[in-house]
Amino acid sequence: MTLKRRQFLTFLGATAGSLALSPLVKDGRFAMPFMGEAADASTVRGLSFTPVKSPIPLENSGLSAEQQKTAFSTFQVVDDMVLPPGFTYDVIAAWGDRVGDSRFGYNNDYLSFIETAPNEGFLTVNFEYISGKTWLQTYPLVIRKPLPIAEVRAAAEAAGENGIDVMALPDSDPRKAQIQQLCKEALTDLGIGVISIRRNPNGQWVRTNSRSDRRITGISGLEDGRYLKSTGPATAVFRKASGQGYLDRLGDKIIGTFNNCAGGTSPWGTVFSAEENYQDYVPEGVYADGTSLPLSKRPFSLDVDGINGLGTALGYAGNKYGWMVEVDPANPNDYGTKHTWLGRFRHEAVAIRAVPNRKLAVYSGCDRRGGHLYKFISRDNVVNPTAKTNSRLLENGMLYAAKFNADGTGRWIALAPSTPVDPELPSQHVGGMIPLPKRPDGGFERVREDAAVAAFKQQFRTLGDLYTGNPVEKQGAILIDAHFAANAAGATCTARPEDTDVAADGTLFIAFTSGSPSSSDGSPNKAIFKGPQGGAWEFGWIMKLREDGNDPAALTFRWEMMAMGGEPVQGGAGFANPDNLEIDRFGNLWMVTDMSTEKHNLEIASRTKADGSAVSQSDLRGIYGNNSIWFLPTSGPNAGEAFLFGYGPMECEMCGPFFTRDQQTLFLAAQHPGEINGIRKDMEKVSRRFALKTTDGQDFMQTREVPIGSNWPTKRPNDPPKPAVIAVRKVGGGSLTRG
Repeated sequence: MTLKRRQFLTFLGATAGSLALSPLVKDGRFAMPFMGEAADASTVRGLSFTPVKSPIPLENSGLSAEQQKTAFSTFQVVDDMVLPPGFTYDVIAAWGDRVGDSRFGYNNDYLSFIETAPNEGFLTVNFEYISGKTWLQTYPLVIRKPLPIAEVRAAAEAAGENGIDVMALPDSDPRKAQIQQLCKEALTDLGIGVISIRRNPNGQWVRTNSRSDRRITGISGLEDGRYLKSTGPATAVFRKASGQGYLDRLGDKIIGTFNNCAGGTSPWGTVFSAEENYQDYVPEGVYADGTSLPLSKRPFSLDVDGINGLGTALGYAGNKYGWMVEVDPANPNDYGTKHTWLGRFRHEAVAIRAVPNRKLAVYSGCDRRGGHLYKFISRDNVVNPTAKTNSRLLENGMLYAAKFNADGTGRWIALAPSTPVDPELPSQHVGGMIPLPKRPDGGFERVREDAAVAAFKQQFRTLGDLYTGNPVEKQGAILIDAHFAANAAGATCTARPEDTDVAADGTLFIAFTSGSPSSSDGSPNKAIFKGPQGGAWEFGWIMKLREDGNDPAALTFRWEMMAMGGEPVQGGAGFANPDNLEIDRFGNLWMVTDMSTEKHNLEIASRTKADGSAVSQSDLRGIYGNNSIWFLPTSGPNAGEAFLFGYGPMECEMCGPFFTRDQQTLFLAAQHPGEINGIRKDMEKVSRRFALKTTDGQDFMQTREVPIGSNWPTKRPNDPPKPAVIAVRKVGGGSLTRG
């Protein structure tokens, strides 16, 4: 499947004549000057910026194949936020900066800016996870507090792959206090932050440190009484006095939030924060009554990949994590509410559609291989979309999961006790496996045979047969186990839905990051998510979904792919692994990528390995360089193309993005710079070779200069890298966007 410009225009429902508004043509080809060439951004076919040069040739480069070979024979990667000429950025806050009575956290992700007056407001920031190696290396330099890192590392190494059941250790064992001290510090760096900012007359954004500035951390409530609240049916499970599994005895109160990845902003001025990869910190699986598996199922461990079991080391119940958290940044006493009707899964993204006199619709995705797209529909109607009472609509309704059909239609399946059990077959999936709830044991089992699914359907007729308790508790258990319940109900397993965003006309855009399989998590349905040759496709897609009748409460929809990742010669747009989306006021898409850190600038000197096999799609992501920011117009002469707006520092993921109302500032978060190699020492760099292809498929070689590690954001030699939030703006002011 290729997604060229003509197909995109057809997909938009527009004629080529209505959109092709005199593009700039050079030698019969579209011309697009690169950063560094003499060109006024305003002349580049209506764009508001001159695109940054990509590490690989793009179709809109305006170069012949021979010119591409020359222009891309060398490439220099920079350990900085690289932007078009005429643009700059300000660092607003970085890891370790003071926020209220705590600090700015680590690995900042989703950003939301709620304007309270012209040129000022609240910036809400998610803090997702700890990059174990670099966090441990730089914590003493940045935080300047003692931490028993050496002692904990020695204990973890001695325990080996079995890990340590910390809560089972006697209080007299020194390892318990040492590990818990490290876990508390790590969890302090996760969660949500609210900081007040304003724009100076010179255009720079600075902090104002209001009384509303605060942190909601992974240990909020543990010692300070700042518990998070919860609503919906799962609270009935939280309040159980006894059950099959582990109970924390806190009822509907919850300690902390962590793995806060993507999110969304409501029309009524609250911010939603998505708890994603909680399975690394607490057990994911639950019993049929919705209670948690034992703490021992996620022991504490420390290795090169990170720190696991942070929550279980402090006695956290796994069923209280993996939710969507709502926070009112303007209320200094609000430490968050987990709305359980929105389901428990590896949440990424939230898109909220509030139409007067209609049901409230809330979309979210489960970022795992084989995860689902979800929609919550409220029981009651929205009256005023900007009224903060709309939060109450999240307390009653139904959660649905999407079923995609290959003909471009689809329907929403209710995750209710009465819903029939009808899983997709393993043979329908790229990886040939689907995880289903395990009974009578808790957790889940990986099913690889179609016959086993048939037997499962014979044993369990409805979702209610898989879960126990009174009606409210049973519904709560289904929501707690939402991913596996959705698998059982037959929702389509997808390609890692990492963001959702709703346009003004009700169109839902979804970023599907990767179509590759996982032997442990699952994989996408191969009839829906397929590459140019019909197989697995690592590089991702962006999908458009329209509800039938444009009704937020519709139970049927239509869908189409609007862009595909990958190399232009294969029909891709030139990026890999699309992630967070933002829609500007003209309806255009802005997108950031999420390539795995270990693949950044991975040398691809040949596309054939020594044994004669092809380099994997996963490794081939090395050609795309650093994670980047893209502009995808949905109208005008550039509709259907992808333009590179910039790329981030070494080994980082660019997150956010979020525009101010006047479109003059784009807030971005640079997450985990230096994640693999840590501190860049003495400005170290290496030269690597890349086997590239022109846009028409001709082979050529590129020599690429690649820094090792990072010193961003200070950029001073040997300084520690720090995740940070930045404000991107034009040097002389003005809008960043254009219709």
